[in-house]
Amino acid sequence: MSAQNTIPAFGLYGEQGPFPDVIHFEDFSVRAPINDWRILPHRHSQMSQLFMVDHGWIDATVDGGKYHILSGKFLYIPEHCVHEFVFDPGSEGKIFSFPVNIVRTISPATDQILTALSEPCVGDIHPLLEQVTRLLRDTIGAVSLFRAQQVVGLAHSVLANLAETRLSGNESDQKAKHARLFALDELISKHMADGWSASDFAKALSISTGHLSRLCRAATGLGAAAYIEQHQMQEACRLLAFTQLPVSEVGYRLGFIDPSYFSKRFRAARGQTPTDYRALFTN
Repeated sequence: MSAQNTIPAFGLYGEQGPFPDVIHFEDFSVRAPINDWRILPHRHSQMSQLFMVDHGWIDATVDGGKYHILSGKFLYIPEHCVHEFVFDPGSEGKIFSFPVNIVRTISPATDQILTALSEPCVGDIHPLLEQVTRLLRDTIGAVSLFRAQQVVGLAHSVLANLAETRLSGNESDQKAKHARLFALDELISKHMADGWSASDFAKALSISTGHLSRLCRAATGLGAAAYIEQHQMQEACRLLAFTQLPVSEVGYRLGFIDPSYFSKRFRAARGQTPTDYRALFTN
């Protein structure tokens, strides 16, 4: 586990500058070899990524979940997820980076497709996905009058393919999140340490607390307060796994003034203490 006390947030890995294009494409060979085929834990707050393995493999950890991605498979990672990779040296593949505004503006932006794109996904690179990503890659590298429009259209086609792959699997019966809940998710991320209540978030969304709770319950079975706490505990897991912040400081960063209450809530949510959870990730 890294000795750092923050989780690095990048545009592209290792970079803090503005996003370089409408959609970004690069091969594994651009960053993996110069980083000794290992990408350290980090996250992207404003983009999702698609990794496609053509040769070799990737061992990926995404928000604590373990994935072994073989040749002919893809891994999709939405924004905010903390992830790290170990690449098979010499492996080959493609990485597409989609700014969150491109993901959110997929048209028509149904609740079902946005829900499917809000969680990590692994699947086979089927012929249609291979075809449309190849066309997207070629268009990104081209020079034409309406290149940006073509890139956005093809990016939406790729994202729709990923969503369809996810929904065709065992998770096809998942409940869809209302569009307002994606706005809520962003607000929770921005105000994690501010101790906002459900009513504060409802006010920021210009809806009643009762309406917010009904939206949360319809999508997840949780009321608004429980939905917000679920996000807090997910962030707690990231901080415990990928930093060495004291447990009390993790709680403070999530708006918990009393460390013992934070530990109590974490144990209720995860079935173990924060210290025991962190021990799972200690080398």
